[in-house]
Amino acid sequence: MQIKRVHFKVNAILPFVKGILALCFFLFSLVGFSQQKPTIATEVDTTYIRIGEQIHWKVSVDVDSTDQVIFPEGQTFSPLETVEAFATDTTRKKDRLTLQKIYALTQFDSGAYKLPAQRIDINGIGYFTDSMMINVETVPVDTVAQKMYDIKPFINVDKVPTERWKYILIGLVVLLLLGGIFYWFFIRKKPLTQEEKEALLPPYDRALLELKRLENSKYLIQDEYKQYYSELTTIVRSYLEEDVNVSALESTTGQLIEKLELLSDSGELELEKDTIDQFKNILQTADLVKFAKSKPSTSTAEQDRKLVEQIVVKTHDALPEPTEEELLQQEEYKEELSRRKQKKKLIIGLSSLAGLLILAILIVGLKMGFTQLKDTVFGHPTKELLEGDWISSSYGYPPIMLETPKVLVRNEVKLPPEAKANIQEIQAFSYRSPESLFTVGTTSITMNQEAQAAFDQTIEQIIEGFEKQGAKNIITKQEEFTTISGVKGIKVYGSGDFAVPDSKELVKGKYTVLLFGGNGFQQNVIITWLDDDMYAQEMVDRILTSVEVKTDV
Repeated sequence: MQIKRVHFKVNAILPFVKGILALCFFLFSLVGFSQQKPTIATEVDTTYIRIGEQIHWKVSVDVDSTDQVIFPEGQTFSPLETVEAFATDTTRKKDRLTLQKIYALTQFDSGAYKLPAQRIDINGIGYFTDSMMINVETVPVDTVAQKMYDIKPFINVDKVPTERWKYILIGLVVLLLLGGIFYWFFIRKKPLTQEEKEALLPPYDRALLELKRLENSKYLIQDEYKQYYSELTTIVRSYLEEDVNVSALESTTGQLIEKLELLSDSGELELEKDTIDQFKNILQTADLVKFAKSKPSTSTAEQDRKLVEQIVVKTHDALPEPTEEELLQQEEYKEELSRRKQKKKLIIGLSSLAGLLILAILIVGLKMGFTQLKDTVFGHPTKELLEGDWISSSYGYPPIMLETPKVLVRNEVKLPPEAKANIQEIQAFSYRSPESLFTVGTTSITMNQEAQAAFDQTIEQIIEGFEKQGAKNIITKQEEFTTISGVKGIKVYGSGDFAVPDSKELVKGKYTVLLFGGNGFQQNVIITWLDDDMYAQEMVDRILTSVEVKTDV
């Protein structure tokens, strides 16, 4: 009985055990599959190229479909230069992915170059590819068929800054616009209005025209006799004042008639007594209408206008003909009036133009600063560098990557015999502004032995170099410097009195030196600029934030 009981228990547990074993086997297979390591393979289409030709470096990564892969970016293949990074090609096979990426690389100097190992991040873990050697040869030249010539020296070309031309062009357009406005409103002879044309008529013709206009008016229809007689007497008085040269507008009726009688008696104005009496009666009627509110008949008012017209005609006929000298004086007088009027318009126009320019200068100066406005209009060497097209490039080996306003030019450095025992090669690049103290340079030094860079000795040599160039009163400060990617180095900076190129004059300037290095190499960046040059300070800040170094030799 006891044996059967045990056998029953084993048979009851056996299916449960088999289920657990099957589940464990399934989980083990999943774990084993998920832990399969990624594979990386690289290849190049050739290891031998001529200067300027390209090689295609291909990297293939086989990973799980859920893995995250990050390929190299930027100039990470130095000393080879990256020409183009092609798009990643993806191939899926079940739950595995094969990623392929091709890079086009080149080099413009002959020699044997090491294509460094590249880091590929997979799920945050770095995997490194194999390094390989690439041979770059010069292009063969047939020296028999083709003559060889010496290399021509560099020719300095004064490049006119495009920014200055842009502002000059804008200034010319503004001046032309203001000049056009000035001409249109102040110099151009405008078409005369009807009133101006009438004002230029002789007094006699103008008086007849105004009397004709008064005849066609509606004053009498609207019982506006006061206005009618006021205009009537004003027309005749103005005519007498201009043509007869008597002060008629300011004279009373009696005074005006007395002046006309005196002129008639003296023979200066051949006017009959009846005409003067008629004129006296019309003036008296006008006085009664204006001051005593008298109201003559409409026919009387119309008759008075006709009589005034006859008086104007008779007065004009009674005037002696002007002599040639009087006519000449009148013409000169008119020309003088015209010149005065034109001069007044010119003064007003120039004053307005000057006021607009001063106002524009004040507004722009307050907005952007008067110093910057002056530098924008008249030009400033470092401002033009700051606002120009900057260049981001890699220099030397180990490479120094930075952004500069102009490309740095390679400097030929000849090692003295005593230095060749320790230094394998020095690669130096620099740019110097011809119009200011601004300079920027890089130096990459490789040693013959795996030794740590002697930063203290390098700093002393740089300061001695400043002094040999004429610098004095050099102040030195030192602190740690870290690039954006986290590479640590040393920053040496300060000020001093620096010598101006091709001159014995000393100017107040600043300098900054960055030093990086490791076993067997050292990298330096040197910048100098004027102390009070705000544009140069902006350039220095921009350069320092762009500095990156590759410390893997």
